Amino acid sequence: MFAIQSRRVVFDDRIEPAVIRVDDERIIEIASYPQPGVLDVGDAAIMPGLVDPHVHLNQPGRTDWEGMQSGTAAAAAGGITALCDMPLNSSPVTTNPSALLAKHQASVGILHMDVGFHGGLVPGNVDQMEALIDAGVLGIKVFLCHSGIDDFPNTTQRELRLAMPILARRGIPLLAHAEISHPVEAMRNPRRYADYLASRPPSFEREAIAMMIELAAEYRCHVHIVHLADAGSIPMLTKARQNGIPITVETCPHYLVFESEQIPDGATAFKCAPPIRDAKNREGLWQALADGVIDLIASDHSPCPPEMKSLDEGRFDRAWGGISSLQVGVSAIWTEASARGFSLVDLARWMSHAPARLLGLDRGIAVGKSADLFVFNDNESWTIRGDKLLHRHKTTPYDGRNVRGRVVQTYVRGQPTGLAQGQIISRRALGPNP
Repeated sequence: MFAIQSRRVVFDDRIEPAVIRVDDERIIEIASYPQPGVLDVGDAAIMPGLVDPHVHLNQPGRTDWEGMQSGTAAAAAGGITALCDMPLNSSPVTTNPSALLAKHQASVGILHMDVGFHGGLVPGNVDQMEALIDAGVLGIKVFLCHSGIDDFPNTTQRELRLAMPILARRGIPLLAHAEISHPVEAMRNPRRYADYLASRPPSFEREAIAMMIELAAEYRCHVHIVHLADAGSIPMLTKARQNGIPITVETCPHYLVFESEQIPDGATAFKCAPPIRDAKNREGLWQALADGVIDLIASDHSPCPPEMKSLDEGRFDRAWGGISSLQVGVSAIWTEASARGFSLVDLARWMSHAPARLLGLDRGIAVGKSADLFVFNDNESWTIRGDKLLHRHKTTPYDGRNVRGRVVQTYVRGQPTGLAQGQIISRRALGPNP
């Protein structure tokens, strides 16, 4: 039995004082505030645990890039209570049940939170889709351009047309890295961020998203656009949703926080794909969140050893494209969201409720639900220091950034992180997407 109370508990549609009582990993009572003898966090907010559906833990095979133990520890410190690992950049990539089993085996005894796994669709493995779903994957990921590693090649319409009827029948989302690349002029100055930005123009995203909208309409397969960077794609996504096409959208903290105009030349910690675009584009993404066209915010935590970021040379053409941010996303987003008039209810919707629905989870603060919570001092200001983060590697574009909102404690199924033992989330136990 465990109980915690606050003057501000963040429910699905409101914030009010409450006492939360927990037994056997679930919330058993929401009582009036205050109650004697109950842990009281005062004015700090109690929020539903965050859910991150887009994380690269890279184990097995590239554990030196991150790893399940360090990655889940960092996530828990950032208020996350469940996450889903992408099928790359682990080795082997998760494109068949034996590779999925290797991830399960690598997870034993080292998870700080609940973790699920996405499978991958690549040329030649369409016949593995049913088996991967039967083995419990929560989604199927595709790249429509080169993924960055040769053992996870991009798909074409041929594979998509073969796989999407299967996913539609089984109620599994197809998660698409939506860029279709074409030859562009080589970077004249590979240290110049503007040259890197020009090498992946918005047209790459727009062409891919238009194709995925057409296929989703044809096959009635739930398509989820990952890490949307281009606000110019919003009108076609809005129209698709208005027409009832089953499509959802995520963006990432780095697209909502940074702007290309402020990225120094040679600052390869900022390199990601699609790239961070300009301030006007960033504000378009915030508007799409407000309008509900973008459903959720996911980290796309994609770390690598520092030497792969070309930090000494500062060359964007040689640097790995990935942002390390798992521990600091909620603070980075709250800083920007609160400045734009959004509330903690909005934050919970974007980073807990909507990603939980994508993965088929039932999350929130209500009787009968899993006691996944975090205590958030939303008014505390602090400075991010990369060398203090729990990520395996400390390189992050957030280093030195002043933010608002600090995670005080995270509870996984009623247990404070550090004591909680993470479990593997399987589609077999969840059933089809709600």
